[in-house]
Amino acid sequence: MRTAEIKRKTAETDIYLSLNIDGTGESDINTGVGFLDHMLTLFSRHGRFDLNVSCKGDVDVDDHHSVEDIGICLGKAFTEALGDMKGIKRYGDIILPMDEALIMCAVDISGRSYLGYGLDIPTEKVGTFDTELTEEFLYALVRNCPMSLHVKQLDGRNSHHIIEGTFKALGRVLGAATEIDRRYADEIPSTKGVL
Repeated sequence: MRTAEIKRKTAETDIYLSLNIDGTGESDINTGVGFLDHMLTLFSRHGRFDLNVSCKGDVDVDDHHSVEDIGICLGKAFTEALGDMKGIKRYGDIILPMDEALIMCAVDISGRSYLGYGLDIPTEKVGTFDTELTEEFLYALVRNCPMSLHVKQLDGRNSHHIIEGTFKALGRVLGAATEIDRRYADEIPSTKGVL
């Protein structure tokens, strides 16, 4: 089983996260940030990852530290669970509609961190969630599970739909990229021999 458990405690957050890449999409999410709970539940279901997240953060200040640190933990969990990366498909891409929103998302689990961020979220908040934290979460993820991740908004006016489409698309592309290709189950998917 490709699984990981991450514990991270700082002066700002206390996080426990468990990930099973080969799951069924079950999740138990309690981050203290309601909108992020919703997004991670969608991410888990669409990627078919089993994901548990518990976070006690300084949300009395704002949600920034919790959101960023959960992104760090999720990236570390993927890195640990993927191990030497033998047999993974490595790439995934999708153009995902969410009502009027249309999100293009593509990933290469390459061992190199890059985020191509192209969302134009029209409001500063969805409920109490600062929409700029979407980018912070994605940056934290790619810095801690080195991958090239491109997220582009092709259409959309509703901030909730744009972010929801992004998290669904992210789940789908990481689900595809981390899937084992049985034809190459004992090979690193790179001519270099490492990722």
